Amino acid sequence: MKIGLTVILLTTLLSGCVEQVNNSQADEDRWKSLFNGKDLTGWEVKCVSQDRSKVFWKASDGAIECNSLGRPEHDYVWLMTEKEYSNFRLRLKFQVFRFSKGNSGVQFRSRYDDSDSAPRGGWLNGPQVDIHPPMPLRTGLIYDETQGVRRWIHPSLENSQIVVEKAPQAAHETELKYADNAPDAWNTLDLICAGMKIETFINGRNISDFDAAGILDDELHNAHNVGTKGRIALQLHTKDELFIRFKDVEILESAPLCTHD
Repeated sequence: MKIGLTVILLTTLLSGCVEQVNNSQADEDRWKSLFNGKDLTGWEVKCVSQDRSKVFWKASDGAIECNSLGRPEHDYVWLMTEKEYSNFRLRLKFQVFRFSKGNSGVQFRSRYDDSDSAPRGGWLNGPQVDIHPPMPLRTGLIYDETQGVRRWIHPSLENSQIVVEKAPQAAHETELKYADNAPDAWNTLDLICAGMKIETFINGRNISDFDAAGILDDELHNAHNVGTKGRIALQLHTKDELFIRFKDVEILESAPLCTHD
């Protein structure tokens, strides 16, 4: 009886995964747009007080645009969702330019801290998928912005300095499409958060396949209430002159623990 029950349970679980992979139309119907293409409804800017009057993020021509060119006098500025998410699949398109040397990224399961103890007068704690146009290898790797961590966690490194030799092989093969002379050139980013399993895909290539157990759910992250649930945010790095665009930002919540299709 026990063996028979186990077989039934396994068959049910596996058939659920197969159905989720094969039933693409059902999946498409469950995706929700996080950007309406017209304005930043559903999003909010988070930054230190001295940057609140500066406009870096806006909706333009059907995309979310960040433009700090010629204006490096700013701290970190994030465009953050008003809603929180835990287990999900996120997909979006991003457009980068060779003339833009700034850094960006997609933070997830994060929370903004504007308490008196927050560094710099305000900080977004949580992990981030890096987007770095000047160095494609970094794009899709995972950096942890949480206070008390502030280091690469995939690959696992000591601090914010990237060690090229330790990047996964897929990262060495990352190629970005630049839109300087090709306005229709867009890159894709997919992020899957299923429990403590985190996966990233850049232009369809699996860059990070990361088991964050014991890292994003440890005591420090729990103290900041990040790592397992939180907001999604797009980043403008401190003092960077950045021009980047995002569109087709969509999310599929409560994704089953199945292979990315």
